[in-house]
Amino acid sequence: MQPARRFPQIRTLMPASDIEALIKLLAKLPGLGPRSARRAALHMIKRRESLMDPLARALAGAAQNIRTCSECGNLDTLDPCALCSDGRRDGSMICVVEEVADLWAMERGGAFKGLYHVLGGTLSALDGIGPEDLNIASLIRRIEAGNISEVILATNATVDGQTTGHYITDRLAPTNVTVSRLAHGVPVGGELDYLDDGTLAAALKSRRPV
Repeated sequence: MQPARRFPQIRTLMPASDIEALIKLLAKLPGLGPRSARRAALHMIKRRESLMDPLARALAGAAQNIRTCSECGNLDTLDPCALCSDGRRDGSMICVVEEVADLWAMERGGAFKGLYHVLGGTLSALDGIGPEDLNIASLIRRIEAGNISEVILATNATVDGQTTGHYITDRLAPTNVTVSRLAHGVPVGGELDYLDDGTLAAALKSRRPV
């Protein structure tokens, strides 16, 4: 009887504790899984002086200095934030968005010159998120205290986003402000053949004379 073959042991090289901690933290970021986190960690380590050290300083500064604006809910190093403090912006209009990322998206376009209000999410019965969990009461207070003539609802075209928009519209009914919402329909450069039925229906409903 032949003796059992012994296979050589394969040693698994585990990363050092600091590197492992870095990879685990990076893996928690949106869009980064464990494999992408390892690649990102290696990329930063190889470029320690030009990338990793400046990133560490930027993260430390952000953690210490960035705060939530008490007026609109934006993130900034100032309170009120730079947008709320900008006297060149139209203080008679407030654009209501779900998250800070939506505010930044609106600002990238550069078309809106009024003020903003970040709700911090949407109403969701399934997730147990009610009006008291969002920045709706502070929105009502801003409208009652200021010279606001129009509120633009820029919530997402989802069930929760639409529900939140309808709730805010009902809450603003006793006021004298005009409530409008972003148009939903054919995107710029879009082709009809690639659009879903809901987008086409919204485009037809939002049609206007030319």
